[in-house]
Amino acid sequence: MNMNALISILVLTLIGAGIYLMTPHARQQIDRLHINMQRVENKALHSAGKPMPGTPDLARLDERLASAGVQSGVPIFIRIFKLESELELWVEKNGRYELFATYPICLWSGRLGPKLREGDRQAPEGFYTVAAEQLNPNSRWHRSFNLGFPNAFDQAHGRTGTFLMVHGGCLSIGCYAMTDAVVDEIWGLVTTALDQSQERFAVHVFPFRMTERNLGLRKGDQWASFWADLKKGYDLFEERRVPPLVSVCDGRYAFEPGTVTGTAPLVEARCPAEIAGN
Repeated sequence: MNMNALISILVLTLIGAGIYLMTPHARQQIDRLHINMQRVENKALHSAGKPMPGTPDLARLDERLASAGVQSGVPIFIRIFKLESELELWVEKNGRYELFATYPICLWSGRLGPKLREGDRQAPEGFYTVAAEQLNPNSRWHRSFNLGFPNAFDQAHGRTGTFLMVHGGCLSIGCYAMTDAVVDEIWGLVTTALDQSQERFAVHVFPFRMTERNLGLRKGDQWASFWADLKKGYDLFEERRVPPLVSVCDGRYAFEPGTVTGTAPLVEARCPAEIAGN
C-alpha cells in the first residue's frame, strides 16, 4: 500500500471519528466517562478522609455569612447540577437571591436524564420543594432531606420512586450524597431558614448547566425536549435572581416570574394565564 493510500485511509478514519463524536450516542459516552471518572476520584478522596475539591471552608461559616452580608435564617434556594456534581445554595438579600456557596457532590447515581421508576437508580431532575416534615435528622446517612419526588410533573408522567434525598456520606441509590461534613453545613442553613423565614424552599435539579452550548451538544438526546423545558425555568432565575413559580400545564412544566415571599409554592397541576419563557 503506497503512502497516498495510507493518508487517504487516515483522513477518512478521522472524518468518520469526527462525525461519530457529533452523534447523541457519542455524547452520552463522553458524559458517562466524565461522570465515572469523577465518581472514582471522589470516592477515593472520601475514603482517604479528604474533602472534595472546591469544598468551602466549613470551619468559617460565620465569617463567610458575615462577608456575604447575610445571617443564618434568611430564605434559601438550592440548585443541583449533575454533570458538574455541584450543589449551589443561594440566600435572599435585598429582594434577590445571591450565591452563598457551591458544594461538590460526592456521589449521585444513574445517568443524565430524569428518574422514571422505582429501582432504576436514577437521581431525579426537575423542580421540587422541601418543607420541615421532609427533613430527617436521624438519617441512615447522617442527615437528609427528601426532595419530594414524585412531584406533580412526575406523577403526570407515571413516574415512581420514594425517598430521593440530599444526604451525608458518599453512597447513593437515586440520591445526592454530600459527605457528612458538607451536609451538616447545608442542614444548619436549611433548618434555620425553615424555622425563621420560609415554610418551604425550592430545589431545582438540572442535568448540567443549562447553557445553549450544553443543550446544543445534546440536541439529539432522547431527553432534549425535556431539558429544553427545564432551561426555561433556569433562564428565568438567571434573569431575575428570584426562583420562578413552577406549575404543570398539559403535562409540561410551566413558569411564571417569582416573587420574594420566602416560601416556595408547591409545584401543582395548573395552567397559568401567562406562561413565561415560551
